[in-house]
Amino acid sequence: MMKKRLSILIPLAALAGCAHNEAQPGEGSTAGPEAIRYETSPCFGMCPVYTVTVRRDGSGTFTGMRNTQVKGDRTFTVTPAQYAAFAARLAPYRPEGEKLYQPGSPLCENAATDMPGVDVKWTGPKGTDHLNVYYGCDRRKNGAMIDALGNAVDSLPIESLIGERP
Repeated sequence: MMKKRLSILIPLAALAGCAHNEAQPGEGSTAGPEAIRYETSPCFGMCPVYTVTVRRDGSGTFTGMRNTQVKGDRTFTVTPAQYAAFAARLAPYRPEGEKLYQPGSPLCENAATDMPGVDVKWTGPKGTDHLNVYYGCDRRKNGAMIDALGNAVDSLPIESLIGERP
């Protein structure tokens, strides 16, 4: 009887070792990009120009270039929740491959001049996805996207590095 029970329990125990629970985003999950690079472009005025890169491991790099409180490189850390919030704000606009909203392109038929923009790159195991948006492109059609992209960094702990934004 004992041998019969063991012959059933041993394979079940082996199978249990193969099972795993999926981690929730922000709890050690490997879902999503490994790194997100977010770079602003200049405008005619006082728009802050900087690059920020955040990684799923919680490390971040800020590089202030123009009209920022801090110039040059600074490192910072993000919590899993901050990384997840930043990624979630950008996720609806993440293309597969590359998507460019630039004056003269089919995605930007009417463009206001002297506006800033943003260049976002998601890098992960499957390669890089790239979104480049000039904020002057068809504001009536793209306003919600432009606002979401412009405010995405609000979920990161870099306000003191950027300083005031117009």
